[in-house]
Amino acid sequence: MKNNIDENSVLRFPPSPTGNFHIGNAKTALFNYFLAKKYGAKLKFRLEDTDKERSKKEYEDDIIAGIKWLGMDIDLSSPYRQTEHSGTYQKYLEKIISEGKAYVSKEEVVEEGQRAEVIRLKNPGKEVVFNDLIKGEIKIDTKELGDFVIAKSISEPIYHFAVVVDDFEMGVTHIVRGEDGLYNTPRQILIQEAIGATRPVYAHVPFLLNEDRSKMSKRQLGEMVSVSYYKKMGYLPEALVNFLALTGWHPDGEKEIMSLDEIIASFDISKVQKGGAIFNKEKLLWINKEYLKKLPRERLLSEIRSRLPEKYSDLEKVEKLLPTILDRISIFSDVDKMVEAGELKYFFEKPEYEKAGLIWKTSSEDETKENLKKVLEVIGLVDDFEFTGDKVKEVLWPIAEKVGKGQILWPTRFALSGKDKSPDPFTLIDILGKKETTERLVLAINKLT
Repeated sequence: MKNNIDENSVLRFPPSPTGNFHIGNAKTALFNYFLAKKYGAKLKFRLEDTDKERSKKEYEDDIIAGIKWLGMDIDLSSPYRQTEHSGTYQKYLEKIISEGKAYVSKEEVVEEGQRAEVIRLKNPGKEVVFNDLIKGEIKIDTKELGDFVIAKSISEPIYHFAVVVDDFEMGVTHIVRGEDGLYNTPRQILIQEAIGATRPVYAHVPFLLNEDRSKMSKRQLGEMVSVSYYKKMGYLPEALVNFLALTGWHPDGEKEIMSLDEIIASFDISKVQKGGAIFNKEKLLWINKEYLKKLPRERLLSEIRSRLPEKYSDLEKVEKLLPTILDRISIFSDVDKMVEAGELKYFFEKPEYEKAGLIWKTSSEDETKENLKKVLEVIGLVDDFEFTGDKVKEVLWPIAEKVGKGQILWPTRFALSGKDKSPDPFTLIDILGKKETTERLVLAINKLT
């Protein structure tokens, strides 16, 4: 199906500032953005803020911050606000009432037995047919809708009426929105016809679903449904954009790690799947790790150091630790977990442990002490200026092969880390340096004396 999008087309992203920027809304915003950028169309930003009780400035700020963080360079400086267009809605309501296309009803029963006036659209009761760029042709009989309410009063339009007027006034030609809007479409088409608006092209994007195929909701997942959560947890915006692009859509070929420009160039709205897309967190973590690997060294160091306690922020040591940390994290908040679990402490502080931990399973205490002395002697022979883990391995490995790798390498590693599980001894030696390595080996030997 042709989408007929070109440089004269207008799309819109109209969030409601009644909550933080939802990850599902972010996906819809991105799909609009991909299309606008691919075809040179306009993408307009609208704030649907008619719910005055729930709309808050903090939510508006969160939405705008999320859009910027994801890298969508759209004009956010002067959004179209519904609350600033009440006179426009009233003008259209008065027009269709005067034309006999809508009428004031006094039959609404409200609380405490009182009656109120509402405005209803005079429904022609016909079948509405429209082509959805994702769902295909859709036919809905509108008879069962009856004469539905379009305003609480001449100055209080309800959602369906307001958005139709908004889209018409903004010149919107293509509406790409979540599939929850699909069954609002027949009502909105009838309103379009009543006010004389042109019908836009529709595309309804499937929901993001949990692993059990339930809809992602704040009630169930809390802050995990908001874009700000992923920013706080240390996900990279490029990775989240890449992941969301692949939820329900995939380009031709097997490539999954794609730059924004590559996504835009290959994006095809007609190839978005009709059913809901699973939010696979493991895949998101994998994609994020792939992006971490591509980050400049300076950016990695800056992000990691910002998450370390001040006493662990020695730049030279963190630089040496970088490959070890990078190998063990998928998102930057994993560094926080490593700190909390004490997994980095022994790199910056001498470890505390019981001497039994030093002894390899086939060695005695005396043998372990002698083996550590051999290690200390060999390390002392390596010149300071060429002291690296690789150089120490070069001179220590023949002894380990002769005496036994477990007998030599286990107590060396444990003396340096105090942990049953840690990087290999040569990685530890490289990170700690000659002075600290020597001091820790001496402490271990003294424990065994």
